[in-house]
Amino acid sequence: MLTIALINEAAARIRGHIHRTPVITSQSFNALAGREVFFKCENLQRAGAFKIRGATNKILSLTAEEKRRGVAAFSSGNHAQAVALASREAGTSAVIAMPDDAPKAKVRATRGYGAKIVFYDRLKQDREGVAIEIAERDGRIMVPPYDDYLILAGQGTCGLEFVEEVPELDCLLAPCSGGGLFAGVSTAAKAINPRIRCFAVEPDTADDTRQSFLKGKRVSIPPPPTIADGLRVQSPGTLTFPVLQKTAEDVLTVTDEEIIETMKFFLFRMKLLVEPSGAAAAAAVLMGKLPRDTKRVGVILSGGNVDAELLSQLLEMKGAAALP
Repeated sequence: MLTIALINEAAARIRGHIHRTPVITSQSFNALAGREVFFKCENLQRAGAFKIRGATNKILSLTAEEKRRGVAAFSSGNHAQAVALASREAGTSAVIAMPDDAPKAKVRATRGYGAKIVFYDRLKQDREGVAIEIAERDGRIMVPPYDDYLILAGQGTCGLEFVEEVPELDCLLAPCSGGGLFAGVSTAAKAINPRIRCFAVEPDTADDTRQSFLKGKRVSIPPPPTIADGLRVQSPGTLTFPVLQKTAEDVLTVTDEEIIETMKFFLFRMKLLVEPSGAAAAAAVLMGKLPRDTKRVGVILSGGNVDAELLSQLLEMKGAAALP
């Protein structure tokens, strides 16, 4: 099970290997949102996203023999970078399955950290199946993006830090893909403050978690069309979904246009570079998706790895909800 004890163990294990990222505020954002909002800046984390927390916890937990065999993983980008960096620092090798349409910047960074990449077609191949085949063929240890309690505990350290620094939050929001970040941070937050309200956020065109939440069981959707490449998972995780069912008050959705407008706000008004997936939870706050009685709001900016070409295109787009 995912417990606060497991998260505390992860915090001790990965200390010194990750950044304790800052929590910041913006009066301009508060004025537009009508709330006091606190941002946990995982876009400033090592490897550019929260994923380094779980990957580091998992890989540092391996035995010497397992490290000798190396690891395998699958990811569209941020988990790939995290596994590559954590593996290099732990002295083990990594082979990672990535979709052939993965952002170029994330592919370059993953290679730069020393991992070998095997590409697959996300429309024709199962990404987990590709990675499992690699692991079984080479005897490597799988480092999944979310369905592993050591991964979830590592991600939970983000929530642990957040509520330690800002203890009197009404609610907490996190982007949700496979659900590892949300499961981890909501478990940590509720262990410290049982009254805190937790909301998962995903794109409206990639709403597998919301559909599953409403139906009370995991559902799968076709490969979703969204600019938030890190949130394009087709079904919530087998370990993460039961946690979400216990800790989430609701699953909110945002449009790509709302994500773009929020990214622009961060870049031009707050001087923060946040990737589309990382801006999803903040978009839900900025666009008025929260219940009105939430006043002190915690938001996780989960990553900042944006491909330069994509960023240029996004800056030229005009979102549906123009901000002053």
